[in-house]
Formats: sequence, structure tokens, C-alpha cells
Amino acid sequence: MHDLARTPKQLGTTIRRNRKRLAMSQRALGERVGLRQETISLIETGNPATRLDTVLAVLAALDLELRIAARSRGADPLDLV
Repeated sequence: MHDLARTPKQLGTTIRRNRKRLAMSQRALGERVGLRQETISLIETGNPATRLDTVLAVLAALDLELRIAARSRGADPLDLV
């Protein structure tokens, strides 16, 4: 499985999709990582202030990892602002 995320909102959507695929609630994911349910909700809605170490912990709890790759062809999210 490969998901492309170029914005905080896209990353949050990917996290939500994978959490639901595992039939896990926001509360259960938060407990696994040591975060409140409200924090998981903020991550899933694309809060740009989320700390990188928090995102990495959530990804690990979902058995996911972050990979860096050269940008493929597509719109630069900064061009959309």
C-alpha cells in the first residue's frame, strides 16, 4: 500500500483511513500512543501544528512508516495558496 501525502490534511486522511482499516477508534489509537482522543482528531483533520515526533509515533502505532521520495509530477501545494 502506498499513499501520497503532500499536505497535513492529506497525511491526516491517510492516518484516518488506516486507523479505520484496523477497526480502531481514535480513543484506542490515542491510548496506544499516549495521546488524548482530541489530539488524534486534530492530526486526522490536518492540524499543521502537529509535531513530527507525534506523527511518527501515530504512524508506528498503525504499523506504518514515513518514506521520503523525489516529488512526482503534480501540483505543488504551495502553488495552491
